[in-house]
Amino acid sequence: MLAETICSAVSAAGLGIAAITAYRRRFLAATRIAAYSLVPLGLVMTGAVQWLADTAFSPVAWAGFGVLGASWLLFSSTRAVERRRGGRKEREERGAAAGAERPGAVAPGAAKPSLEGGPRRTKKDAPADDFSEIEAILKKHGI
Repeated sequence: MLAETICSAVSAAGLGIAAITAYRRRFLAATRIAAYSLVPLGLVMTGAVQWLADTAFSPVAWAGFGVLGASWLLFSSTRAVERRRGGRKEREERGAAAGAERPGAVAPGAAKPSLEGGPRRTKKDAPADDFSEIEAILKKHGI
């Protein structure tokens, strides 16, 4: 009885706030507030509040929630293991298939190019207005 009274009061307060918001000519926000404020009233009218109260104090219901949690934990752990173990092979196969379709693509098992060995520029060597690298990138993209 108390839960129904509280839900009805929350709905009435929400509808009042929606009316004030509509008075301020914010109709979209007022409609959204009215929709949210009608939810508790709908839950009371369908009997969901009574069901929730019965469920909250039932040890069998809490055991059921525990079983559902264990089930979810098992599903998520198998998914994580599947991603770690089988995901690599599938990704390599997809990468190899995509590499065969695209010319110039590097195969998944190919060696990576070395980043060391070339001449390095220092701030002293490069002039302040040297934009040749940027120009090359822009030309490459057709800009």
